[in-house]
Amino acid sequence: MANIQSEIVQMNINGVSAEGYLSKPGNLDSKAPGIVVIQEWWGLDDHIKSITERFAEQGFIALAPDLFHGSVTTEPDEAMKLTQAMDQARAREEIDACVAYIQNSEDSSGKVGVVGYCLGGGLSIQSACENSNISACNIYYGGNPDLNSVQNLKAPVLGIYAENDERITSTVPELEKALNDNGIVNEIIIYPNVDHAFFNDTNIPVYNKEAAESAWSKTLSFFSANLR
Repeated sequence: MANIQSEIVQMNINGVSAEGYLSKPGNLDSKAPGIVVIQEWWGLDDHIKSITERFAEQGFIALAPDLFHGSVTTEPDEAMKLTQAMDQARAREEIDACVAYIQNSEDSSGKVGVVGYCLGGGLSIQSACENSNISACNIYYGGNPDLNSVQNLKAPVLGIYAENDERITSTVPELEKALNDNGIVNEIIIYPNVDHAFFNDTNIPVYNKEAAESAWSKTLSFFSANLR
């Protein structure tokens, strides 16, 4: 692993208290862009932490908020309960706090993007629609935002989806139309013959190595183009 530093950090920004997992490059010799990494419905688990570390290895300051406030599960029924209990507005406030935390860091270049997976995918674009300090938005198989709010987007969008994930992917044309109608730069990629959460390498039944590696490359190119 490249020289990175990772730790749990506490944030209290604009009256919002939040906790998150921060990873950043060690021995930075210049200001670095940031990425807020938004969890799946399992919580802030080792997979999400590993993604923040991977971004740090690529020279980004990465911060993943703990939207379930300490709860992590591997059981779908429990994950559903945690998701339903989550206050969506509060979650977006905590994401905003992460954006501000990175921007206020002495190591930050000031540019921050968001990426979210599953539950986090929907939160990533809804947050980008509401927070003009977000400079790039990457969705991984997340639900659509309020399409009326797309007109407020200031960030380009990269949407990554799975062909076999019909419940989510069937809604993508509506999002793509809203993005195009509002002049938002976007790229939508639907990977063939893969399932929801294909990027999660801890979920072996659905993980697809080829698609995951391709998606990671697309994500890095997208953030490098829009945040550096």
